Amino acid sequence: MTRTRWMLLESDGKARPNKMRGTLGGHRLARIYGLLNCRVALNAIARGGYVQHRVFFLDEISAIAAGFRPCAVCMPQRYAAWKLRQQGHQAAAVNP
Repeated sequence: MTRTRWMLLESDGKARPNKMRGTLGGHRLARIYGLLNCRVALNAIARGGYVQHRVFFLDEISAIAAGFRPCAVCMPQRYAAWKLRQQGHQAAAVNP
């Protein structure tokens, strides 16, 4: 019996088969990751968009390492923390 393989985007940004199902979904072009039941993503999928750019991650560590940011809608606390870090990086770049 063959086991189902899930295609997951890994920390190096490449999709590879995995025996485990992804816990997070994302949009390859927007570089955003979020929960599989995110209402924004599900609405976009229902309208016929998004699917061709949909990616999946085993965990949040992989998503972050691949250069994705958290969704502001379904992960507001993670997004707020990410946004603060971005503002800190921008301030450091302007005032070295």
